[in-house]
Amino acid sequence: MVDKTILNQRAQQLFKTLVEYYIREGQPVGSTTLARESSLELSSATVRNVIADLERLGLVKSPHTSSGRIPTVKGYRVFIDNLLTMQPMKSLQVEQLKEQLDAEADTQLLVESASSILSGLTKMAGVVMLPDREQSSIRHIEFLPLSDRRVLAILVFNQGDVQNRIIYTDRNYSQHELENISNCLNNELVGKEANQVRESLLTQMKDARESMDRIMLNAIEMAQKIFKEDTAQHDFVLAGQTNLMNYEEIADVKRLQQLFEAFNEKRSILQLLNESLQAPGIQIFIGNESGYEVLDECSVVTATYSDGTSVIGALGIIGPTRMAYDRVIPIVDVTAKILGTVLKARI
Repeated sequence: MVDKTILNQRAQQLFKTLVEYYIREGQPVGSTTLARESSLELSSATVRNVIADLERLGLVKSPHTSSGRIPTVKGYRVFIDNLLTMQPMKSLQVEQLKEQLDAEADTQLLVESASSILSGLTKMAGVVMLPDREQSSIRHIEFLPLSDRRVLAILVFNQGDVQNRIIYTDRNYSQHELENISNCLNNELVGKEANQVRESLLTQMKDARESMDRIMLNAIEMAQKIFKEDTAQHDFVLAGQTNLMNYEEIADVKRLQQLFEAFNEKRSILQLLNESLQAPGIQIFIGNESGYEVLDECSVVTATYSDGTSVIGALGIIGPTRMAYDRVIPIVDVTAKILGTVLKARI
């Protein structure tokens, strides 16, 4: 890792100017342009010498089509960690964002709104992970009878998230029986998180078998069908992926095809978001730092969101490495904080 202290003040200024110009204009930066844009009274020869030093340090490179220079992944990292000047969101923008995240909407719609907002504000792809149900406690359980030995289970979680699941039973149940079962489970499970529910069911199954409580046995068997391990699987909502077609750096047909396939397949993106959950706050993955080849020409800016007690999800932006980090990072940060605040209010 290159520290900015290796660069003298003049080199830092020229490097910062080079990166900012390239992000803004999308064109490799030559010595004449850099001398002009930096406002430093330096000759082109002096600027060329500094550029050569930056290249030896691996901070810039020359693309095949130009004698100018562009930042490398290492260069972006030094710029972001040491030289970036943030552009905070304006108070009016923040208020508008709060209004768009409708506190009355269910969790799915709320997440969809957040991803659309991220995409709209940045003109890139916005991604929002659905809240982790392992961290969500049960507020209410209800059952409705269906035909052919099926039952509709309606689960309400503490963030207002409503999940419907069809479960298959060994016989048909009447509405009265299902009401008794739901009453039983609501008394025992409301307020517990999904992982606590699974542990509780094992204990209660043993107790119910010993006492031969038929209603409790039916209730536990029904609950076990609902709270399988796969109920905790994460998912995410993505918006604005077609925006990425507007960026020349990643607009290659084959690269876009691979990227869109990764979006549809979801595994790589979910793994990256899961990594983000391990370190609360903002994280930035530049190019190959993500560890996923399909994202080698992209940057991913993520932030975790919390319900006030624990981290329950992550959201972010996927775009080219040549993104306006000074604008994008505050947008991601503020959106995560507002989403967390809305979800906290539902607990």
